[in-house]
Amino acid sequence: MRCSRLAFLAILAAGAAIAEPTQTVEDDDGILNPQDTGVEMLTRKIEMGVIDSVTCSLGINATKYHDHKLARELTRRCAEAGYTKAMTWMSQLENNGMGGDYDPDASAEWDRRAAEAGDPVGRFNYGLDLMRGHGVARDEALGRQMVDQAAKDGLAIAKRLQGADYDLDEVTPDADNWKYGNFY
Repeated sequence: MRCSRLAFLAILAAGAAIAEPTQTVEDDDGILNPQDTGVEMLTRKIEMGVIDSVTCSLGINATKYHDHKLARELTRRCAEAGYTKAMTWMSQLENNGMGGDYDPDASAEWDRRAAEAGDPVGRFNYGLDLMRGHGVARDEALGRQMVDQAAKDGLAIAKRLQGADYDLDEVTPDADNWKYGNFY
């Protein structure tokens, strides 16, 4: 009986310790108990200038928090540091006006940079931009070359587009066609 009371008290004490939130303390010696998840952590990493593959992989998490400005800031810094996946994500943010204005020129530029860095998704996306003339001067031949290189790199959707004789509706149905028409 005595043993079970001691076990109960130990569990109760452990529960009380867990229930109390830890305090984050920042002083000249550093940060004690820093936020290691969530928006606060991403914001802190941006403020500290931490740009590495782990931090950059968290950029999409900011979008999950519905903080597109934070996602844009983190992703832009990662893209500028040379992370090609961040470049393609910046293109997505620019192309959809997430955390900023809709900017097809900036979107195509991020796709171009990713393509030139050798990213298959960047090559595919830039190929689509060129074939449509979206954010860049229309050049269907160069666009097809970019798609072909992405297919050669093993990108399944590029192979699918080739198989459909480059019919853009095969990979991007008409939901965004309003973006690709002439506005004059």
